[in-house]
Amino acid sequence: MTTAKQYSPAQLAAQPIGYWSREVANLAVGALRTALAEEDLTQPHWWTLNHVAGAPGAWTRPTLTTKLAPYDDQHTDFDTVYDDLTARGWLTETTDGMTLTEAGEAGRLRAHARNAKVHTAMRQGIDDAEYAATIDVLRRITGNLGGDGDLP
Repeated sequence: MTTAKQYSPAQLAAQPIGYWSREVANLAVGALRTALAEEDLTQPHWWTLNHVAGAPGAWTRPTLTTKLAPYDDQHTDFDTVYDDLTARGWLTETTDGMTLTEAGEAGRLRAHARNAKVHTAMRQGIDDAEYAATIDVLRRITGNLGGDGDLP
C-alpha cells in the first residue's frame, strides 16, 4: 500500500466526486478483471458462476441474462459465456435451470481466491466502518441523482 498524504476535511470536501469515483471504479474493475483473466474468465463468467452456485437449478439463460445485463459495460453475449462454461465442463443445463459441476465449483473457488486478494489490497488501511460509510455515501449520491440506491 502506498501511504496516502493527509488532507484537511475542507480540502477533501472540495474534491470532485466524479473523478474519484471513476478512478476507483476503473482501478478496482481493472484489477478484478486481471485477476479473473488468470483463470481465463471475464466478469460475466464470474457473475454467472456465483449466481448459479447461489441458487443451483434456479436460473435459466433468459432469467440470468436479464439479471446480469444491467451490470455489464461490455455488451456481452451471455449465451457465449454460458456456452463457454458448458464447454469447459463447469456448467450443466436442464430445462429447469443451470447447475455448476464439481469442476465449475472448483474454478469458482479459485477465482474467488484471486478476487479476494484484490479486495484485500483495496481495503488496506480502511476499516469496515470507513468502507461501509463510503459505500453508503455513494449509494445515497446515486439515489440523489435519480439512480437506484438500493443494494444489488
